[in-house]
Amino acid sequence: MAISLGVAALALRAGLGLRRARLRRAPRTRAELDRHARLGKLAVILVLVGFAGGPLSMALLRGREPFETAHALAGVCAALLFAAAGLLGRRLEHGRARPLRAHATLALAATLAAAIAFAAGLVLLP
Repeated sequence: MAISLGVAALALRAGLGLRRARLRRAPRTRAELDRHARLGKLAVILVLVGFAGGPLSMALLRGREPFETAHALAGVCAALLFAAAGLLGRRLEHGRARPLRAHATLALAATLAAAIAFAAGLVLLP
């Protein structure tokens, strides 16, 4: 999950670069847009796969209830926010909507929630 958070941070950084260019009315290259989309998709996939593995690990490997920790609550929030940001990003990519502000807000909140989940999960390490 640390790798997921790193990829999410790179996607966020690329997205913020696109936002700065848009606000300055500077051109954005296809390569910049593609890099952000590629990193964002990878981050969403990694976070959701990791999220699915968390409850399995708690139940099967540790013999504990899967959703009894603060880490689980933060993880649920992060997974939902990443899924929502990814869905809006997909709509943007396919030109079906222009929810730039909502996408950016959700992505930032998702990354922050993932960082909180990461920190809360450190106490669960063996």
